Amino acid sequence: MATSGHTTKAPQSAADEGLAADVRAPLDAAITELRTGARAWSLLSLGQRRTLMQRLRVSTGAVAAEWVDTAATSKGLAPGHPLRGEEWLSGPYAALVALDAYADTLGALAAGRSPIEKARLGTAPGGRTVVHTSPLTATDRLLLSGYSTEVWLQPGVTAAEARRTAGLGQREPAASGGVGLVLGAGNITSIPYLDVLYELVAFNRVSILKVNPTQDAMVPIFERALAPLIEPGFLRIVRGGGDVGAYLTQHPSISHVHITGSEATFRAIVWGTGGAATRRRREGRPLLKAPISAELGGVSPIIVVPGSWSRADLRFQAEHIVTMRLHNSGHNCIAGQVVLISADWPQRREFLHELRTAYDRAPSRPVWYPHSQSRLDAARASYPDAAWCGGGTRALVETTETDAADLETTEYFAPVLGVVTLPGTGQEFLDAAVHHANDRLTGTLGANVLIDPVTQAALGDGVEHAIAELRYGTVALNAWTAFGFLTPTATWGAYPGGTLEHAPSGMGVVHNAFLLDGVERTVVRGPFRPFPRSVSSMIGGRALSQGSVLPKPPWFVTSRTGAAVCEGFTRFRIDGDWAKMAVTLMKAFGA
Repeated sequence: MATSGHTTKAPQSAADEGLAADVRAPLDAAITELRTGARAWSLLSLGQRRTLMQRLRVSTGAVAAEWVDTAATSKGLAPGHPLRGEEWLSGPYAALVALDAYADTLGALAAGRSPIEKARLGTAPGGRTVVHTSPLTATDRLLLSGYSTEVWLQPGVTAAEARRTAGLGQREPAASGGVGLVLGAGNITSIPYLDVLYELVAFNRVSILKVNPTQDAMVPIFERALAPLIEPGFLRIVRGGGDVGAYLTQHPSISHVHITGSEATFRAIVWGTGGAATRRRREGRPLLKAPISAELGGVSPIIVVPGSWSRADLRFQAEHIVTMRLHNSGHNCIAGQVVLISADWPQRREFLHELRTAYDRAPSRPVWYPHSQSRLDAARASYPDAAWCGGGTRALVETTETDAADLETTEYFAPVLGVVTLPGTGQEFLDAAVHHANDRLTGTLGANVLIDPVTQAALGDGVEHAIAELRYGTVALNAWTAFGFLTPTATWGAYPGGTLEHAPSGMGVVHNAFLLDGVERTVVRGPFRPFPRSVSSMIGGRALSQGSVLPKPPWFVTSRTGAAVCEGFTRFRIDGDWAKMAVTLMKAFGA
């Protein structure tokens, strides 16, 4: 890293064209200030860094309500809208639990302990080491009853090695990672916040954060929430479009780039555009000189394993799938897009009826993300027989595997849900669905599997082997992979193997509050049934699936009390008031 105290001026390049000197100057100045901040960070002890996380917790809690109101309003959710709860969980809640987890890790390292010294370790198919990453506290067991996460490490990483290497950059806190560029996501408000934290804690890298223009209204809130990082020069936040982003990616003082966005944007950053980009790729000469990590989305499958389901099961799992698609109006990199269902399941028609009903009745909301309407128009053109639900704002496409090309290769990033029928039942169907997801769907970010307890018990180890075979960075069993995003001690990112030439879902991971090395994937497990029906999963005192003492999850788009419960969960993370939490839990049972 350069150490000069003078502003470094980036060389003139194609990225500079159209970027006026009065725009470049403050960007250069911000990077110079960050270079000083990088040196200051390298001098902080682990204990001081832990204290900084606690200060961030206070400043973030102080703006939580304004954060949610600004985010919800920018997405067209008026006060009182039932889906405002999404902004509590995917905004300040996600930030607060991450800060607590990073503080715990820094505290362990400061005391000379491994961050996973107290974590339970196990094994998975192929001899993989498994780190059980949640729940870790009694509070987690109550608020998120029945849900758990575990991180599977890459084959060959032993338990002893996992304990020894956990800590990443904090094992050498004085080694500076320089100044990084974070190109923030435009859909979920906690993403840029969390990406900046991970760069700092995992790699000792201070950041210049360029927010996506869709989140410009959030900048004043980010500035107050992240003031403990901004004041000492560990963070600078800037606005701007693609021209500003292009200038920053080519700046000589940027040591690393992290982006959450589209694969097209990633390719433009790495290789450029037009004929010159084609030549660079052919010759192996990337335009980008700094290393890059990325989270780029993809087409996420929902594998529905046939079994004997009650009518309540059919309805609950239909609402579960609808939530996977309609959360944030479908503007999610992890939104479920393709339901893989058995043609030989006797309950297939009944389930599809429940799915169509839930998809149509989910609360109305704007389709707000830029260019979403053109994506919906493309779906209408590709699938003229699609059912249009929710007042014509969401498409449900039922098709066969031979006619599903667009659904399986195009991330719509809009409320388009496909249903693809495959043959078989039992293990035969599950294996076929896994291969279909691996070979036909674009991306490797997340896959979801729904299976009833009796069928899961009958298949035995076959389910675990299917999870191992799925080439996805997060696999959720009877849960949505977004739960892995929300859990700070889980990891979030593409399945390993992405390259500059081919990275459909990106490269690297984020969150990862235990700072684990050698990560392969996160596995999320949830209850097939909510309380009280979850009791039926206990047969002869033996749990056939994850039990739960909670009713319908508050993040379901069909939850009547979701907004109040999600707000209550977040406020509890801020103040720890159990009396108020008791009221929130009573509201949860009214869902």
